[in-house]
Amino acid sequence: MAAWAAAEGWNPGLGDAVPFHAADPKGFFVAEVGGEMAACLSVANHSAAFAFLGLYICRPDLRGRGIGYALWQAGLGHAGDRVVGLDGVAAQEANYARSGFVRSGATVRHEGHLAALADPDIRPVAPNDLPDLMALDRAATGVDRPAFLQAWLTPTATRQAVCLPDGRGLAVIRRCGRGVKLGPVLAADADTALRLIRAALCRMPEAQVIVDVAEGGALADRLAALGFAATFATARMYRGTAPSGDGRQQAIATMELG
Repeated sequence: MAAWAAAEGWNPGLGDAVPFHAADPKGFFVAEVGGEMAACLSVANHSAAFAFLGLYICRPDLRGRGIGYALWQAGLGHAGDRVVGLDGVAAQEANYARSGFVRSGATVRHEGHLAALADPDIRPVAPNDLPDLMALDRAATGVDRPAFLQAWLTPTATRQAVCLPDGRGLAVIRRCGRGVKLGPVLAADADTALRLIRAALCRMPEAQVIVDVAEGGALADRLAALGFAATFATARMYRGTAPSGDGRQQAIATMELG
């Protein structure tokens, strides 16, 4: 599934498979034709109230046969009566609307170059930071996703996390097929978000920096002023009442898991 996402140009993180699966081990679905994967989908149940849909891909030579839609229905059945979020491409927005999804905004990918800069107040995430950072993420996003965060904040060779003490800020950086992505970035304001991003880049220097930001956010303006270009956008949609955070989510974790 990760390889298919890369082939679609989504540029997922090199080590995304483990934390994605940790989010909900039963939330990943495939359809097969002739014993080979024909379509895939994830619907990760993060909590009893919230799920996020992603990795919805049908093999190009099998599109238009209803295979993907059958898988889509199975995935939504897994979510049950939970609120379900997704980041969808413009071409599919009308199809998602027919399944009850309503657009709440957009997620915009920004790409550019940014110098790393160490900050004495920002340090790598340690295990004893997790309770404060999970509380920060819950307040910032309006959803609870402990299994995903437990894995996402565990350092690996391709993913590192830095924070401000006492749950005051977080940035996760991960190496992708092309460049590095930052997310989530949780901070009280765009200036603090940039401090966190620059500090994270000290852990994983890379010329190409990618940040996925909610449309209209202050961080988007700061990145644009630094020469970042908006290269891709998705519609953020929800089936059910959209969660409401406290404004500290400066950049999302992923377009596949929210």
